[in-house]
This record gives sequence, C-alpha cells and structure tokens, in this order.
Amino acid sequence: MTQRPRLTPAVADVRRAVRTNLADVEQGSVVLVALSGGPDSLALAAGLGFEAPKLGLRAGAIIVDHGLQDGSAEVAERAASQAQALGLDPVIIRSVKVVPQSGPEADARTARYAALEAVAKETGAVAVLLGHTLDDQAETVMLGLTRGSGATSLAGMSQINGIYRRPLLGIRRAETVAACADQQLEPWNDPHNEDSAYTRVRIRTEIMPMLEDKLGPGVAEALARTAEQLRQDAVVLDALTAEMMPTVLVPALGEPADNTRAVLEINQLEALPVALLNRVIRRTALDVFSVSLSAAHTTSITRLITHWHGQGEAHVPGIRVERQGTQLIMSSTSSPPTESSAHQH
Repeated sequence: MTQRPRLTPAVADVRRAVRTNLADVEQGSVVLVALSGGPDSLALAAGLGFEAPKLGLRAGAIIVDHGLQDGSAEVAERAASQAQALGLDPVIIRSVKVVPQSGPEADARTARYAALEAVAKETGAVAVLLGHTLDDQAETVMLGLTRGSGATSLAGMSQINGIYRRPLLGIRRAETVAACADQQLEPWNDPHNEDSAYTRVRIRTEIMPMLEDKLGPGVAEALARTAEQLRQDAVVLDALTAEMMPTVLVPALGEPADNTRAVLEINQLEALPVALLNRVIRRTALDVFSVSLSAAHTTSITRLITHWHGQGEAHVPGIRVERQGTQLIMSSTSSPPTESSAHQH
C-alpha cells in the first residue's frame, strides 16, 4: 500500500492559495490548470486536484506543446499522465506552431495563450490557472525596471485577469519545489530556464541572487509588494481613465464605428494630468486599433498635445497621429498592429 503523502507546510500553502483564489467561482464550473510539468505548474495542478472537489468544481488541465525542443511531445505526454494521476479531467494536450515575429519568448507566449483561450472556449472553462510565483512577479518588476517601463508594467501580474488566475503569486518558487517533493511528484525542468541568453533567466540566476547577497534577504518580497502597491494605484487611474474616455473622444457623426480612426478633443486632453493623458492615449490605441503602445510611442503622441509647435504627424506601429486644429486624429496605417510593450509572461 502506497503511503499517503503527509500534509507539509508547502503543500498546505499551495492548497490554501488555490482555495482562496477560486472562492468566488460558481459551483459546477470547469477550471483548467496550464501545466508545463515544471514544479510551479505541477504543484498548482496538485493543489487544484485536491481543492476542486471540495469547492464543487470540475478541474482539468491543458498542456501546450510548443515543439521547440527535441522530446517536447514526450514531456507533454508525461505531464498529461501526471495530471490524470492527480484526478484532473479533462486533460488536453495542444500542439502549437510558434511563428517567429517579436522574439522567441514573446512568440512562444503568443502561441501559448492562443491555445489556452481556444481550449478554455472548447471546454467551457471559466478560469485557467497559471503557475506564476512570487519569484516570477519579482523578476517581472525587475525586468520592467531595466526597460524603463511605466507603472502599469511595474505593477506586474494580477491574481485575476479575465479568465486567467494566478493563485501562487504569494508563494515562493522554493515552496512549489518542496510541495512537489512532499507529494512524490517529479517535475520536469525546462532547459530554457537555465539559458542565460534570456534576460529573465539572467535576472533569476545572477541578478536576484546578487541582490539578496548584497542587500540581505527579502528583495523578492519587496519587489512583489511594490508591484501590489502600483497595481492598486493603477486600478484607480484606469477607472478614472474609463470615466473620461467619452468626454475626450469625438463621436464621428454619421459614420459607423470602426477600428480605423479615432478623434480626440485636444482642449479636453490638455487639462489632464500626464498620468491620465498617457492612459487615454494608450487606451484609445488598444481599444480602437488593438495596438499596445510602448512608453516611447505614447510620448511621441502626447508631445503633439503638451509640446505643440506645429510639428508634423507622429507614427507608431499601426497608427498615424496628426493634430488638426483642436482635434487629435489617430488613423490606422497599413503596417500590422504589434505589441510594443510585451507583459512579463
């Protein structure tokens, strides 16, 4: 008879995090875990498998095979077997083709999230759990600092963002490793996580240990707290932005709404604090043109408002912007929309 794994602090912490995160999900709902087979997602899968029946939820797993490494299909099959052993059903493997565009990390992420959304729709899942930990959050903030990103980027990842949920943002990576060991689960270690060609890996393996060594323990927790504080501020600023959008956008009378043109009233924009002005511009670009602007692109547009001296139009990926009298005209260009400010994960 196999000895039942004992309830250790690490296992209890992961289970509690899952239970808390899913407390608002309606009974009978389908919840999926995005499972790579690594320690974070495997510990999360085990936590979900344990807690879901108590919460009246149906728990499944999706394994995305990016096909970027030899043996990736075998890794996916192994993760699927582990998910089934944890009582998860359905367990779905989805193979994707990574299209080279922005860079290997961003391209893999784009393909992965497309697969996650597709499977969520197919299964009727109301939530997809992601295995990001406190360490991932700290690395995201550090990455944003090195890139000179704005507060939205430094706010890191949210516990809940649409169908995506991250129960482990308060859990250290060492705890997920311990939780797997305590439950006799053998995680797969992705060699990409040790490849110093990736900036995030260098932050993880070189920068964070150096900061902990020179500044003392608690750096990761401090960075995660910073993200939480900035996220609270961002919620308020985003709500204010949403309220004022109808007052700054000029309705195009007689024209059907489309995603090729937006007109903003400069007199309204000039009165805004820069934090809100930047958000209005980014919100317009995202909502109307499906373009995510970088800080530099946003500034090139706002200068037509804050530093106007008759200069010509501004060009950002997918959008041409010009000032005409008291209006700022944003028009779609032939260049395809691009994500200029990629989020962390």
